[in-house]
Amino acid sequence: MNAAFLTAAELREGGPEGLTKALERTLWHLGFQDVRVIDGAHDQGADLLAVRHREQWVFQSKWKAHGPADHAGVDDLERARTHYRADKAVLVTNTNITAPAEARRRALARVGIDITLWHGATLEGIGQRMPDRVPTPYLLRPYQERAVAAIERDLATEGTALLVLATGLGKTVIGGEVIRHRLASRPDARVLVVAHMRDLVGQLEKALWRHLPKSINTHLLTGENTPRELDGVVIATVESALSIARAGYEPDLVMIDETHHVAETGRFAELLDLCATAGRFGVTATPWRGDKFDITTRFGHPSFKMGIAEGMAAGYLSAVDYKMYADGVDWDAVQDISRHGYSIKDLNRRLFLPQRDEEIVEHFRIAWRETTEPRAIVFCQTIEHAEHMAGLLAISDPAWVNAAYLHSGLPKRDRDIVLNQFRLGRVPVVTCVDVFNEGVDVPDVNLIAFLRVTHSRRIFVQQLGRGLRLSPGKKALKVLDFVTDIRRAAAVLNLRRTLQAEETEHLELPYVSRIEFQDETVGTLMDMWIKDAADLETAADEVRLQFPLPRGVL
Repeated sequence: MNAAFLTAAELREGGPEGLTKALERTLWHLGFQDVRVIDGAHDQGADLLAVRHREQWVFQSKWKAHGPADHAGVDDLERARTHYRADKAVLVTNTNITAPAEARRRALARVGIDITLWHGATLEGIGQRMPDRVPTPYLLRPYQERAVAAIERDLATEGTALLVLATGLGKTVIGGEVIRHRLASRPDARVLVVAHMRDLVGQLEKALWRHLPKSINTHLLTGENTPRELDGVVIATVESALSIARAGYEPDLVMIDETHHVAETGRFAELLDLCATAGRFGVTATPWRGDKFDITTRFGHPSFKMGIAEGMAAGYLSAVDYKMYADGVDWDAVQDISRHGYSIKDLNRRLFLPQRDEEIVEHFRIAWRETTEPRAIVFCQTIEHAEHMAGLLAISDPAWVNAAYLHSGLPKRDRDIVLNQFRLGRVPVVTCVDVFNEGVDVPDVNLIAFLRVTHSRRIFVQQLGRGLRLSPGKKALKVLDFVTDIRRAAAVLNLRRTLQAEETEHLELPYVSRIEFQDETVGTLMDMWIKDAADLETAADEVRLQFPLPRGVL
């Protein structure tokens, strides 16, 4: 069976972007990893970067409506091969290349610069021979099988389902399997997958390719992409999904990713109302919303759920070696704080003495040297802080000379290049603000530093989850937390208590998590205080607290 997206007609009708997308999906079917489209200004002659067997591959795609591609593609690829230090270089075209282009390719080969050619006939042959599905390195875990069954049961009986699963436990894997089963039983079914961000929509489409047979088309629908057809699986931003739903598009199944973005009113609510006859299910790691809207009113009670502590204790997520550096406590203020009620804002200002960036770097250096093959993410306060910390790290240690920063102010192509280099280990540490909160998957991350105060339990869990994915040789995620905020202390202590309770039932784990304060006197103080403060973790700045003076602490 040929791949639906690699036929000559499909490649011709898809245009330049269609050829690049077809190539991207093909590479996943061929077992490549970290496939990234980097086409655009200053791309140095490359359209895609991909990794296979720890080798960097670079691709240049040349679409032609008719006739062969000239030597420009060969010249671009030669430049890209050098710039990206690629091990392999491939020129891809839906037709063929001219005789001068072939002569140029052969001349380069004679001096040791090999450029492989995949033309239209090659792509058709690849489409026929490649596996029907993307090769997967693992079978569904037992809890994932239970989750799929539970979602399908609730969809069949209630028409709605909700999956609450910690980051790293495979939300999209489970969603992809539900969609695959639906299309296997009803090949003509229309499936709509919706997310709130354009970047996340693109990541979802790639993730779903792992579950869908090559005979099923996928269509990306955003403000910048309007597909010719809406068959198979449509992956869309909520705004674009609304536009086709208002025009009469009726899906059979709707999946809402990051369901915590669904509110009582607004775009998601309108979309779900327009798609009222479709089965719908939501997936999220963090079901909490700041406005207290209960998403179960839209999706029902969770069909299946597993949190961070449960996943860690069961060995499905990495253990943690978590150290909180809230040791710069102004002890002279403790007695005063214990006698008077202070708002959380005032409490944080009076109680903690924040560490300087230079001190943080020294703590980070110690943790780095204690970590085998370290790969690190540093969460910063602002874009300016992320750029400052990347520069500071780069000049502070030879191991960090290639430190890079990531934030939403960078063009997507630049972010993709940094992520590709990070995945390969060529960038050892990334400083960021918000890019790693949702949808980014780098399992090799084994060191995280928190420099950012966040008053959102959801964001804290998402950021911690970036390092919890299992990876060969990874014993535990080392976490350095420099956040001087009593709500963060509450979140960390709550995680410690939950983990201790869960791990008593899983004594066979090879590595047990450690969550500790650098100064355990501070930890004891916080623990005593926080036990008496209900909902402190999610309390607002203005909430006033009254703490008793703990005996034996001072």
